[in-house]
Amino acid sequence: MTHWSLLGRRVLAIGADLTALSRGALFGAALEQGQIERLADVTAETADLLLIDADAVDAEALASGLAAFAAQPTPPPTLLLGSRLPASLVRALLRLPVSDVLEAPFSDEDLQNAVYALLDAAGAQAAANQGARSRCWTIMGAVGGAGATTVAIETACALARRSRKDRSVCLVDLNLADGAMAAYLGATPAMGLISFGPAAERMDAALLAAFATPIGKGLDLLACPRDPLAFDEISREAVLRILEIACEAYDHVVVDMPRHRRAWSLEVLAGCDEVLIISELTVPALLAARSLSEEIEQALPTSARPRIVLNRLASRLFGAAPSLAEAERALQRKADGGVSSDWDAAAASVNLGGPISQHRPKSKIVRDIDALVDRIAGGDERRGAGAPRAA
Repeated sequence: MTHWSLLGRRVLAIGADLTALSRGALFGAALEQGQIERLADVTAETADLLLIDADAVDAEALASGLAAFAAQPTPPPTLLLGSRLPASLVRALLRLPVSDVLEAPFSDEDLQNAVYALLDAAGAQAAANQGARSRCWTIMGAVGGAGATTVAIETACALARRSRKDRSVCLVDLNLADGAMAAYLGATPAMGLISFGPAAERMDAALLAAFATPIGKGLDLLACPRDPLAFDEISREAVLRILEIACEAYDHVVVDMPRHRRAWSLEVLAGCDEVLIISELTVPALLAARSLSEEIEQALPTSARPRIVLNRLASRLFGAAPSLAEAERALQRKADGGVSSDWDAAAASVNLGGPISQHRPKSKIVRDIDALVDRIAGGDERRGAGAPRAA
């Protein structure tokens, strides 16, 4: 067991003074001591767990309070502690969607196991009740410097603008060793996946919230601090688990993916709804985009076919860039979209910190990515929603 899954959890304790638990069995949780009257207004939005010491409160008053508590639309998971548990209390507890009883005396490990089981059950129930399907888009460059990070950022921003929710889109930088997404956005990377390893299964939505860096309305960033050894030290299980949790918590997850294959690459790609390969309009980049697309299709024949997006499109007044027709001959397929070149807007955004849509909302880059997102997301909506595929 590990205390990580309790990091930042809001626990309301009713009854005896249980605040000492926040330094022991519930280390990492934000524990608030309350009275029985709090049952009238506590919900899953204000507390992640309700802890009640039945031996320290009047049984009749507690049974009445639990009955009113059970009538609320979203009661948090509840753990009842005590050595004397009247049948009326147990019956009241059974009306709750997620609850358990722990008989005293109990050890710290007993308490942790009961709490983890309740939180897991509540998380599974929330995922099962989620009406909308989460969509995961992965964006990767055919070559270094193709602009995949910029396209991923602007794609996430475009998706966030389409939603009115506070937590609509999660932008994930899986360039774990040297990802630049946080620097592009002027943000601080906070995702500490190195801390996990074999304990990856204990990661949960509360930990995800602690790792997330808010970027703007409806948009959060998950990025690790730069570490040249990160690819060797961060486990496959931790990467897949964080994506799984993100897909449960957000409507859209946009992944900035390294082009070099890692132990988890194919599993991430297999779980995605869209794979966008970003290519420059140069022969080496186009050939690399074709090869990368074919490699993915051969490795994952039943998964989504990669889309190739041509970046930094410009007129041919200066230089000898291939035409669109020539580019598609090199690709041996039609390009799925194009993004115009707008160096001034991209440079200003990077230097100021933040998305191009924030600093230069009328940029051709913003316009073209909006059009691309509308086309792809519109296709998603026409296909209908279903259960998200596991990453």
